[in-house]
Amino acid sequence: MDIMKMMKQAKQMQERMGSLQEEIADLTVEGSAGGGMVSVTLSGKGEMKGLRIDPSLAKADEVEILEDLILAAHQDAKTKAEALLQEKTQEMMGGLGLPPGFKMPF
Repeated sequence: MDIMKMMKQAKQMQERMGSLQEEIADLTVEGSAGGGMVSVTLSGKGEMKGLRIDPSLAKADEVEILEDLILAAHQDAKTKAEALLQEKTQEMMGGLGLPPGFKMPF
């Protein structure tokens, strides 16, 4: 592989990574727990954008359960966001003709 071709591919990869990062930032994912009684919405960057709690959980003696469900819903959303990022990255890398498992230097 000649150096000019590698440089061109690296430039294309940087451009695609930039557009992928913008695309990911615009995405939202929702995670839930407790059969949907608690849901969390995250941006593609992992920022919490929304929280929904079923009113039946708003009881003083069930605060611990509510806290656990919020944490579980957040983790569910985070896992989904990470899977989406991995999927988008694989789609982008597939079009470059790089060898499987190739690690980018940036």
